[in-house]
Amino acid sequence: MAGLNPSVDVENPFKSSWVNRVCILGIIAYLFYSFSSLNLSVERLIVGFGESERLLSRMFPPDFSRSSLLLSGLAESLQIAIISSFFGILISLFLGLLAARNMMPSIVSTPVRGFIALCRSFHPVIIAILFVKAVGFGALAGILTLVFASIGFIAKLFAEAIEEISFKQVEAIRATGANFISVILFAVMPQVFTRFIGFASYQLDSNLRNSTMVGIVGAGGLGGTLFSAFQRFDYDFVAAILITIIALILVGEFLSNIVRRIF
Repeated sequence: MAGLNPSVDVENPFKSSWVNRVCILGIIAYLFYSFSSLNLSVERLIVGFGESERLLSRMFPPDFSRSSLLLSGLAESLQIAIISSFFGILISLFLGLLAARNMMPSIVSTPVRGFIALCRSFHPVIIAILFVKAVGFGALAGILTLVFASIGFIAKLFAEAIEEISFKQVEAIRATGANFISVILFAVMPQVFTRFIGFASYQLDSNLRNSTMVGIVGAGGLGGTLFSAFQRFDYDFVAAILITIIALILVGEFLSNIVRRIF
């Protein structure tokens, strides 16, 4: 082929060497050690399949007779998800802008990035336990939990989206003598708006799922009803709750797809 020198030996990055072999053997040895130390075995897996079959037989047919309890928990989960998404996304707008290193000096962006990393460091259940201890049981703890979780996700992605914009539009708007707010509205937001809509719709979908989970530790929503049903061994009602959660997530996914197509 023209332009190629056949005498040049291109090194194969996947060429076998003793270092690669040692690494592979080390990974395999660690996997075997992990299986043995965690008491993982095929026998336990087979026993688990048998127990799962008995559990599923007790879960079906689902019991929807307590529809009032089911709908009240579902409504609370939906309210928690919507309120937390609204405030979490709104706060993330400002924090994402402050964390963008191409728009803010390091003295501003670095501590904001640290706070965003802190919001992302803990699982929502851990945060929910802390807020339940702080503000008590109920929906307020769930809302604060999911606002915290939303900031950790949306603000990070929004900051990264701002850092990837073309700075030519920013310079053009600045050349007109526009102030900082005008630069953000007319040079930054048009470039990141569609991506931000995608991030926001995904976060709403995530909060719909998490709003049913944080209730397990007392932060409101359908999770509390689910946990109580498990404690009572009321597995047919558990199946009804799980089917309701699946339906809620599917509806949220359908709505988020509509929003993404519109924008």
